[in-house]
Amino acid sequence: MELKIPDLCLVVLIGASGSGKSTFARKHFLPTQVLSSDYFRGLVSDDENDQSASAAAFDVLHYVAAKRLEAGRVTVIDATNVQAPDRARLIEVAKRANVLPVAIVLDTPTDVCLKRNASRPDRDFGAHVVKRHRAALQRSLKFLGKEGFKRVHVLRSESDVDSAVLVYERLLNDLRHEAGPFDVIGDVHGCRAELEELLVQLGYSLVRDAEGRAVDAVPPAGRKAIFVGDLVDRGPDTPGVLRLVMGMVDSGHAFCVCGNHEQKLVRALRGRNVQVKHGLAESLAQLAAEDEDFRRKAEKFCDGLVAHYVLDGGKLVVAHAGLPERYHGRASARVRSFALYGDTTGETDEYGLPVRYPWANEYRGTAMVLYGHTPTPEAEWINNTMCLDTGVVFGGKLTALRYPEREVVSVAAQQVWYEPVRPLVAPVVEREPDVLALTDVTGLRRIETSVMGAVTIRAEQSASALEVMSRFAIDPHDLLYLPPTMAPTATSQREDVLEHPFEAFEDFRAAGVSQVICEEKHMGSRAVLLVRKEGGAIYTRTGRTFFDGALGEELLDRVREAAKPLFDEFATDWLLIDAELMPWNAKASGLIREQYAAVGAAAGGALPVAVKALESAAARGVDVTELLARTSKRASNAAAYSAAYERYCWPTEGLEGVRIAPFQLLAVEGRTFHDQSHLWHLDTLAKLEGPLFQRTRHLVVDVSDPSKVAEGIRWWEELTADGGEGMVVKPLANLTARVQPGVKVRGREYLRIIYGPDYTEPQNLARLRKRSLGRKRGLALREYALGIEALERIARGEPLWRVHECVFGVLALESEPVDPRL
Repeated sequence: MELKIPDLCLVVLIGASGSGKSTFARKHFLPTQVLSSDYFRGLVSDDENDQSASAAAFDVLHYVAAKRLEAGRVTVIDATNVQAPDRARLIEVAKRANVLPVAIVLDTPTDVCLKRNASRPDRDFGAHVVKRHRAALQRSLKFLGKEGFKRVHVLRSESDVDSAVLVYERLLNDLRHEAGPFDVIGDVHGCRAELEELLVQLGYSLVRDAEGRAVDAVPPAGRKAIFVGDLVDRGPDTPGVLRLVMGMVDSGHAFCVCGNHEQKLVRALRGRNVQVKHGLAESLAQLAAEDEDFRRKAEKFCDGLVAHYVLDGGKLVVAHAGLPERYHGRASARVRSFALYGDTTGETDEYGLPVRYPWANEYRGTAMVLYGHTPTPEAEWINNTMCLDTGVVFGGKLTALRYPEREVVSVAAQQVWYEPVRPLVAPVVEREPDVLALTDVTGLRRIETSVMGAVTIRAEQSASALEVMSRFAIDPHDLLYLPPTMAPTATSQREDVLEHPFEAFEDFRAAGVSQVICEEKHMGSRAVLLVRKEGGAIYTRTGRTFFDGALGEELLDRVREAAKPLFDEFATDWLLIDAELMPWNAKASGLIREQYAAVGAAAGGALPVAVKALESAAARGVDVTELLARTSKRASNAAAYSAAYERYCWPTEGLEGVRIAPFQLLAVEGRTFHDQSHLWHLDTLAKLEGPLFQRTRHLVVDVSDPSKVAEGIRWWEELTADGGEGMVVKPLANLTARVQPGVKVRGREYLRIIYGPDYTEPQNLARLRKRSLGRKRGLALREYALGIEALERIARGEPLWRVHECVFGVLALESEPVDPRL
């Protein structure tokens, strides 16, 4: 016996005590999906049978059910639920969450219930309780549908219960498996000729019947059309539009959502009492000239239209009047009403028409929402939404959007077919797409990313980032990306080093990455180069400009001149490049002077003097052997410390001495490149020529080949022996889900700068080997995901606030309390 239920719903089990509800729930649902009244009674009173705690228990149960449904989780209520008021509260929970309530009734015979209860010591109530439950259930059965349950399954015997099989069904609006590409077409309103012209322009081939009427349109390979509703009324040929669209839907060439005019037409065709205005009279007159069979098919087609569709894995939503994110993929009268009519402010304008609530101005969802309903002169983006009703019936245009290309295609109306009550006016946009607001970035935020799902930004992290961003960062129009932090490789257990390439190679091998690229790590400052044909910026990991004024402009001009081959190759007006800017002192001179040089100078001044004093004492026969050895070692360490940081500093005069080492082309106009191997990036950026640019030495290592691993280790040893900082090890293929985008393997002497002159002493190394990398690695993955998401949003041409949300998130995560030496 199949019990079909939607894949998002509230399941209410109904049955007398002993009917087998809990056993049924355990058999067919996950433990986390089932909310048992007994469990919640125990939760609030420590006694599952304490009936005096029922009111509090159900308050908590309803709250948890609401939270699960809000999160899109199937939820099952395991309670007797034989009383209508109890069921009414659950139906209200489902309605508030905009999900469908489903009833599964276990109409188990009374004698079976009594027998089961008799075998359970916690069921010591009398038989009259079960009989009362059964009587209430019998009175309710025929009314469950009227109460609001969208599906009612009744199991009348033990064999029914034993043979029951649950079958989950997609909601009618769930087309997430349809990935497109699509051509989404705005309100047609009976303008058949314009629709045919638009379809031909989109590359569709019209199919005509023996009478020459268009009855289908075959799309270009792989594409489908989606109609946003309002096919009917006002225009000259509603039957012709319906005939064509019905044919396309029947043949699988199109989808269509319901518009408010289709809903009203169905009611009129069924003889309901409706006001015959807003073009309905024209449709009825035109349909009256058709035969009864066509009218019946048209009525059935319009009546069967779904209010909205969710497509392409949730990336696209189509609804006639638009839809806020909280309603996407949900099913309720409230959702259908909004999808068909939108929402109004309760006011009317000077033409007597309702003032629509501008939901799109507040939309912050990840899905693109395409809709119609309210005619506008031009189709314009508002926060990743677009209204495609450009008033063809009023003498405007019929418009389609190619998805995912985001290309708008329109054809002009042949004439004014219906005089509008209100002139076509541009949509009121309270905020332009490139204007930011505090509400875009403040408070607790969950940013959806394609790489690792939702990344959470806590309110206190947002506050910290806001301080930095508002005081120091460059113009947000240029701040399109911030690079992620990078974790070090796993701590080595070798006697004399803290970091070693072997651990990096082994970790990637264990993660299933067969080939890695080792890139020389340049000791400078991380730099992001946004190079525009006119303008741009070169900025740090925290969004600050590297050089102010004329010097910064000169540096940007030099990069722009060198980048001309890339502008041409990618047919773009801008390039976004990840790089390192050297020397270290070009940006960090204050840090070097106040922190590193100060430590080196103090140690260099004090420790040699102390060594001489101890040597004099030893010459006089004083036993200072141990102290002298320790102090001599400290003096040697201090000298090595100063030599370590000094090798990364050299004199600069203006831009003379400044070097840029580019290593990744992040994005250009309309494209990102994290799907390209790191070798491709290095080869591409090698086209930036001139004394300003420095190449990044690199080596590809097959981590499954011991000889190649040994070669990689030798290469690192040579780099660090020559005074190099070390290397970065990355998956050669670039973006690899749930794997570190890169780990740094720093040299023994370089780490002296980070951990202090004496870090190599055995007792210090033993302590440092206990350093914890988990938080740093988690931070690197989250920041990387946000960076990739920012780049993808740029490439898709999304509004600035959508890009800035991700960039701001990276900076916010940087306030996470993590050991800065990692």
